Amino acid sequence: MSTSQTRYGTPGTKSAEYDYLIVGAGFAGSVLAERLARGLGKRVLIIDRRPHIGGNAYDFHNDDGLLVHKYGPHIFHTNSEKVFQYLSHFTSWRPYEHRVLAQVDGMLVPMPINLTTLRMLYGGEFSEDEAVRFLAARAEQLPEIHTSEDVVVSTVGRELYEKFFRGYTRKQWGLDPSELDKSVTARVPARTSIDDRYFTDSIQCMPLHGYTRMFDSMLDHPNITVATGTAFKDIPASVKYDHLIYCGPIDEFFDYRYGKLPYRSLDFRHVTLDQSQFQPAAVVNYPGEDVPHTRITEYKYLTGQQHRKTSITYEIPSSEGDPYYPVPRPENFERFRKYQELGDASSSVTFVGRLATYRYYNMDQVVAQALTVYARIAERETKQQRPYKSIVAAA
Repeated sequence: MSTSQTRYGTPGTKSAEYDYLIVGAGFAGSVLAERLARGLGKRVLIIDRRPHIGGNAYDFHNDDGLLVHKYGPHIFHTNSEKVFQYLSHFTSWRPYEHRVLAQVDGMLVPMPINLTTLRMLYGGEFSEDEAVRFLAARAEQLPEIHTSEDVVVSTVGRELYEKFFRGYTRKQWGLDPSELDKSVTARVPARTSIDDRYFTDSIQCMPLHGYTRMFDSMLDHPNITVATGTAFKDIPASVKYDHLIYCGPIDEFFDYRYGKLPYRSLDFRHVTLDQSQFQPAAVVNYPGEDVPHTRITEYKYLTGQQHRKTSITYEIPSSEGDPYYPVPRPENFERFRKYQELGDASSSVTFVGRLATYRYYNMDQVVAQALTVYARIAERETKQQRPYKSIVAAA
């Protein structure tokens, strides 16, 4: 069912009753809406303040007919057969293995660092054993690993850290890697093989017709009413519901009682070019601080679309704008814990998703979290335990 149909819009002033109000129509909210409606027969109103469903995974056809990801590239990958099988009810798939290049020393080299990267940068035919010894000789021996800088220099040494990570991280986060939690760069390992895939998950693919089509199918149920362009504060008092599932920023929900939780944002600059191809891979990273963007994405690699033109997106990190990445520093996690305590004490609200739990999750992790929350709700419904006790998703 398309987003132009009448079940999408702003709730009117007429009295309406629902079992659940879900705030946020991204992965967390949409999975829960589908499961509650189809699995338990519940009446669900799901809202989103943006003018569309799908959250950050929303894609659309631009004026030239090219399928574009509005909020940057979203690549589906998972090791969870359960998550994959669940989403497969709502989409077919096309195989896709993501590859990334980085502009370093005037060359485009594979990222994460692998044998090919080392061969291009340093010359010679590195074997796997030679690459292990090469990196070990450059790795710094540190007594403890605390920061993102520590992770990289203790693995590949300071030279490769400077080439690939320091500038990129400083642009992405507005902080030096020495100021960031070790989790930031732990997500991007180095390899001593020729495997140039960005991800190594057992399942890697893309929704055949795009993410928005998948969300449309997920929310296509008579018990689900979708209202886009609608903020939580705009819901009229005449709309009644038994329980709230909140997938938005938890600090906003509690009126910033302990101050705002810091996020990094992104400015996406979409450009359509009158040529069939722009770059030799789906994503090219730009670690250098001489350019403001961190990467350029070319979507035809992701979608498999055949078109005489191509669409690319420059990503420019920002401290202002929509919240995308929680800033991983101890003081921020401590502030979140205070909000989490308020959430634990709120029996009428369930907090789910990235913004509600102040964590960066991959798409499959958000789906898994939502399915886990649904299982808890279903168990309580089956046992008919009332009233609700708050269900705060594990962070």
